Amino acid sequence: MVVEDEVFEEYRLNKKQRAKNWGNVLFFEDYPWATHTIAHYDSFIKIDCFYYKMKNIQPSVWLQNSRIVYDITGFMKNILEKSTSLSYQPTIEEVDIWRTKFFAYVHEVYRRMMRKEIYYALHCLDNLRLSMTTAWYMEVGIQPNTFGDWSKLEGKRSKLSDWQLSLLEQWFSNREPNEIINVIQSMVPEFKRVHKSLCEKLGIEENPELVDEIINMVM
Repeated sequence: MVVEDEVFEEYRLNKKQRAKNWGNVLFFEDYPWATHTIAHYDSFIKIDCFYYKMKNIQPSVWLQNSRIVYDITGFMKNILEKSTSLSYQPTIEEVDIWRTKFFAYVHEVYRRMMRKEIYYALHCLDNLRLSMTTAWYMEVGIQPNTFGDWSKLEGKRSKLSDWQLSLLEQWFSNREPNEIINVIQSMVPEFKRVHKSLCEKLGIEENPELVDEIINMVM
């Protein structure tokens, strides 16, 4: 919902009550101070309802393929038209953040295993899998999900190839430390391939010797 600035706070404060107009709400996921609410209905449908000020809505690849329900001024139509002409290309900064976070999670898995914090280690392993999906999307010019969001990465809505989905299935581990390390080892060849591809694409120094030094510390 895009709301005029002068009534934005009024709309935000009534976000729960407004959601009750659309069906019988079983419960809300909500923070009172947030600009959104998530309503779960007895029909098993949930609605994520976000409120935006007009000045905060800009053309974006995230808005592509949006369906406008109500727009009497044509404001959103104009935004959507401008959004359709945009394309995504990763930046040097995005790639650098991606690879350093991958390295950090590799090391964190090991630290957590040594501390017997296996659930934490498995959480880091899951983030390594998610990091690989981010790289695959960047490689082909698709806007990656916000980190932590697995939405549309599997199932019919996935934009991943069959071989990529197959790798994700293989990169699964139980709670055994040796098995966790084995999974990370099996990720490394594909990480190096996509890392090299992104570095060449953006003119970034690959530095494979440093990559090996970082990864081999826990292998």
